[in-house]
Order: sequence, then structure tokens, then C-alpha cells
Amino acid sequence: MGLVMVLSFIIQQTLTSRFNKYSKVPLNLSGAEVADRMLRQNGIGDVGVGSVNGQLTDHYDPSKKVINLSESVYAQRNVAAAAVAAHETGHALQHARGYAPLRLRSAIVPVVSFANNTVQWVLLAGVLIIQITPALLYLGIGLFAITTLFSFITLPVEIDASRRAVAWLEQSGLVTYETLPMAKDALKWAAYTYVIAALGSLATLFYYIGIAGNRR
Repeated sequence: MGLVMVLSFIIQQTLTSRFNKYSKVPLNLSGAEVADRMLRQNGIGDVGVGSVNGQLTDHYDPSKKVINLSESVYAQRNVAAAAVAAHETGHALQHARGYAPLRLRSAIVPVVSFANNTVQWVLLAGVLIIQITPALLYLGIGLFAITTLFSFITLPVEIDASRRAVAWLEQSGLVTYETLPMAKDALKWAAYTYVIAALGSLATLFYYIGIAGNRR
């Protein structure tokens, strides 16, 4: 797990550095305008574009059909903002087209939310009283396995959204041969965060499985 933590730190620092760098490269449209144009050009008229507080808080809400962009992405006109906005719009396209991994992820969200809210305490209690009742630790491992599965289901969803974003940015003419690689690079490093999160979750799952196994 130590290696995963180091890689996670490196990726996060690189991602922040790249986004700061590409935020200084101007484009003609703001993030909100990019999302709106991408929606319209793909024939989607029932999805809104809004602004939310925070940094890197951008997300698509399929239940409300709203692309929520962080304040800086929503208003700024640069390569980084365009890449993020196009990526989140990619999720809206997935939703409209019935993209199977997104449908699966959305279907298990209630179960994952329950697991996320309880797994920490169940695992802690399970480790503390493992000699008395190992069943609690096994329950915690099962809950954590659900969150790990969710992390891996998320990977194709995020990668496909970035693929859709890059394809649209390229064909729309919004980016040039000089700025397109920047958008690709920004989205590549953003995708790495999901990969390392999934691997970290898997490593943690094996750690708790090891604890349960050593009890024997």
C-alpha cells in the first residue's frame, strides 16, 4: 500500500501542475459554453449546465440531468476548463446513449453509499473483536469489496467520457494541433487518479482479507 500512496501523491501533484499550466492557455469559449455547445451538437436538449462551489468538484448528476462545473471551470476560457467541461458533458452523452457501464454504476450507487457510510466502523469493530466474533470483520470485508468493485466499474466510465471529450474537441475545431495535446494530457492525468484509487482500494481489500486469514 505504501507504493500506491506514493504513486497517488505523484499523480495528484502532476495533475494539479498540469491543470495550472493549461489554465493559462486561452480559448474562445468558457467551460459552460463548451458544455452547452457539445450538448447541442449532440442533439441533447434536456440537460442543464450549472456552477458549484469548490475546486475539481465538477460532476454530472444523472438524476437531475445537470452538468455541475466548478466555479473556475464554468467561467474560465482556457484549455483546462474546456477539457473538464467536455469530459463532464461526455457523461451526459453516456447517459443519453444508455452507456452500459454508466447504467451499472448508477444502479449500484445506493448500495455503495450505504457501504461507504458504514464500512469504516464495521471494519474497525471487526478488527478489535476478531477473536470473539470474526463474522463482523467478514461483513466489513464484504462491504469494502462493494466499494472496490465500484472503483473498477468507474474506470471505463471515466475513460470513455474522456474519449468522447477529446473526439468532440478535435472535430469541433475549438482546439488546434497545439492545444489538443494539452487537453488530452490534462484528461490523461485525471484518469490516472481513478486508476490509482481503484488499485489502492484493491490493495486495502487484500490487507483486510490478510488480517482475516491470519486469524486462522
